[in-house]
Amino acid sequence: MNNNINELKLLFGNMKTTIQEIEGTIIATLSGELDTAAAMEVEKSLQPLYESEGRDIIIDCTELEYIASSGLRILLSILKKAKAQGSRLVLKNVNEDIQEVFRLTGFNSIFEFE
Repeated sequence: MNNNINELKLLFGNMKTTIQEIEGTIIATLSGELDTAAAMEVEKSLQPLYESEGRDIIIDCTELEYIASSGLRILLSILKKAKAQGSRLVLKNVNEDIQEVFRLTGFNSIFEFE
């Protein structure tokens, strides 16, 4: 992510992503439904997270209402790239329904939650 970019907002369908860098931490906010229809655009919008270069990443899921398997794949891909670059990825404010999806898929043991 270019350090000169303060905030990036994208809206498509029922999904909105916002990316900010605050004090060296990249914060991505996901709002709406991360379904198969939105997955390709969401993945494109989250490309700056693939370039974390040692900076911590927080993905705020406060307003995320739904996640499909394609959304899980995106998050797993970001996590793998972040770890390879020495970054920490944290999912924050994940609702009970989405937490259940992570438990059922076994991803709850892979991701860090706050």
